[in-house]
Amino acid sequence: MTYFKKADWVLEQLGVNGTVIVDARYALNDSEAGKRAYTEAHIPGAYYLNLSEDLSSPKRPNGEGGRHPLPEPRVLADILERIGIGNHMTVIAYDDQGGAMASRLRWLLQWLGHDGQVYLIEGGFAGWQAAGYPVSKDVPSLIEGIKFNVNVRDEMLVSQADVKARVGKVGTVVIDSREAPRYRGEVEPLDPKAGHIPGAINRFWNEGKRADGSWKSPEEQKLRFNGLSQDDEIIVYCGSGVTATPNVFALQDAGFRNVKLYAGSWSDWSSSKENPVAVGEE
Repeated sequence: MTYFKKADWVLEQLGVNGTVIVDARYALNDSEAGKRAYTEAHIPGAYYLNLSEDLSSPKRPNGEGGRHPLPEPRVLADILERIGIGNHMTVIAYDDQGGAMASRLRWLLQWLGHDGQVYLIEGGFAGWQAAGYPVSKDVPSLIEGIKFNVNVRDEMLVSQADVKARVGKVGTVVIDSREAPRYRGEVEPLDPKAGHIPGAINRFWNEGKRADGSWKSPEEQKLRFNGLSQDDEIIVYCGSGVTATPNVFALQDAGFRNVKLYAGSWSDWSSSKENPVAVGEE
């Protein structure tokens, strides 16, 4: 995709004024795994942001908002300020989950009103290490004096109620970004029900990458979404609003402009007994 950069380019950006590097490693089955990995080794100068603690709000008792509800805008802005991210800074993010966690950060920055460049490191931290580039255990100091002015872009989002109103509507396409067995309802390791939102089609987010792990070009992404109209409103979801974000950006790379994220995703939808559930292929 157009926002991925090779590790050698990132190496040249270390220490550049106005650039902030963020380590976003996280494991869905172990919320502390990314933090432990960061403590052991990270790209020099990188700050750590945790999906559960920094890039999400606490889960709500009734499951509303899903497993990783969006963070409160001002709370997230305060976190960003402390690691030196203002509205116009260049941000370079990485993870070891194929770019999904770093894409969540990129999406959140756009949603919050950040208008600088945000890049992801192709190959993540593993690729950085494989290239023999330096790593560090040093934790950089927090920053004072940086301001992030919040300007939430609500047009990037849809709610559960919005999705209910659009299911089956001509001109709207709903895309499920999870693996096919979860989409079909054959397995469900994380959420209350198995299946998908009725009418949704399946485009697994990881199919946006080539066999060698590199991200497909805009032309290749167009082939993934062949059959969709550029005039359609496209709603993208996954399990909890994280792995849907690479698909959001893949669609944008493919030329689609009316792309929205259902942030609560399947974990939000399936938390309500009233919501219909479909299984099998659509």
